Amino acid sequence: MFYEPQNGHGLPHSPFNALIAPRPIAWISTRNAEGQRNLAPYSFFNAVSYFPPQVMFASTSAKPDQDNTKDSVANIRATGEFAINLVAYEMRDVMNVTSQGFDKDVDEFDRAGITAAPCETIACDRVAEAPATLECRLVQITRLPGESNYVTFGEVTGIHIRDDVLVDGLVDVAKFQILSRLGYRDYARVTETFTLARPDD
Repeated sequence: MFYEPQNGHGLPHSPFNALIAPRPIAWISTRNAEGQRNLAPYSFFNAVSYFPPQVMFASTSAKPDQDNTKDSVANIRATGEFAINLVAYEMRDVMNVTSQGFDKDVDEFDRAGITAAPCETIACDRVAEAPATLECRLVQITRLPGESNYVTFGEVTGIHIRDDVLVDGLVDVAKFQILSRLGYRDYARVTETFTLARPDD
């Protein structure tokens, strides 16, 4: 089939997200200007550069108690800081609890029973059990066409890696079965990896 997004697809659900998959999940922890904690998952997330290490995530909807965005972006605007916690398969259910659209004064760490730990380079908490956490300082927030579409870029200023995630000095994503988002309400986990050498190696 072929379709132009502006004219619709005629399917029960949009296939777009299902085609751009799998997407790693950024479980983003922030604080607002008053110190209120927030924790929410985003699946439009990736790394964008090595030196300095930088990442991005996109927020594509709004809450009625925020100014045309969600709590994470609003908090990052106010403080310039955020942490991205990676999600292991074993954490899927508690992560899903934090995807609910709670009021901005709700602490998702407490609501989902998640253990928090302090970050080292920023004034946010992180998910203590996460296989890895990237501490980030805001580089810029870019408004995209469409309602409530924002991309947030951050420079990674500190990285936490759980000791059991490292095998012979390498990160083993299959060991902790990193969780990824597919389309619809579907997810995937990495259970095996393989290596391809580049022709110019």
